Amino acid sequence: MIVREKDGVIWLEFEIFQGFPQIVHGVFLRKGGNSQGEFASLNVGRNVKDSIEAVIENRKKVQRCLALEKLVFGNQTHQDLFVDISEYNSDTTLVTSCDGFITSLTQTGLSVSHADCQAVIFFDPKKNVIANVHCGWRGNVQNILGKMVRTLRDQRGCDPLDILVGISPSLGPFYSEFINYQQEFPMSFYSYQIKPCFFDLWKISQDQLIQEGVLSKHIECANLCTYMHSDLFFSYRRDHVTGRHATIIALKDLLNPCLL
Repeated sequence: MIVREKDGVIWLEFEIFQGFPQIVHGVFLRKGGNSQGEFASLNVGRNVKDSIEAVIENRKKVQRCLALEKLVFGNQTHQDLFVDISEYNSDTTLVTSCDGFITSLTQTGLSVSHADCQAVIFFDPKKNVIANVHCGWRGNVQNILGKMVRTLRDQRGCDPLDILVGISPSLGPFYSEFINYQQEFPMSFYSYQIKPCFFDLWKISQDQLIQEGVLSKHIECANLCTYMHSDLFFSYRRDHVTGRHATIIALKDLLNPCLL
């Protein structure tokens, strides 16, 4: 992944999206924000008992880094519910009960907050459509990523062969322990055990995308474990009380250079 920095805020970009000037995106690390203590310092999660004032300022910081007019966040519920922002109230910045966004609007950042869960961003350069999905293990069980590919195909006319996907840093296989996996996971997941009770969620996500027609060469997985790098990432499994990262994708307004 590519490292970017502005005014002390650091974010990562996927190599697969480089060369497409019509989008901006970023996986923001935990540094450069206003939050204190367990939430230090670029926490964008509102429901983690952090200072609301700090969260608001942190969200403004990531918005300025990508030069966006607006960010849209969802009240994530670990379900498989999507909202098409292009058909939604364009003035709304918080959408209830939503774990995935789709849009073709410009200057509107689709934002997922996460700590250990995957934020998965989608881009179809032919249809000029983007999406962002919050995917934890419950999302994998519901095949939320496969559902997003089908939704883009059925509602936006996207060909899965054209879709590019980036999977954010998240909980890695050596820390993905599920002692109750026989109650939580379908049997089809059992082959993803790297050792008893530990599962490769990165591989599950990639295979679920490929099963819906996305090309393996069009999928970039960060392969960075949030649990392992406490200096860079929040991790709920590691710390329990912690902040949330922002992963964002947006379409640029190429006709208005002052916004770029």
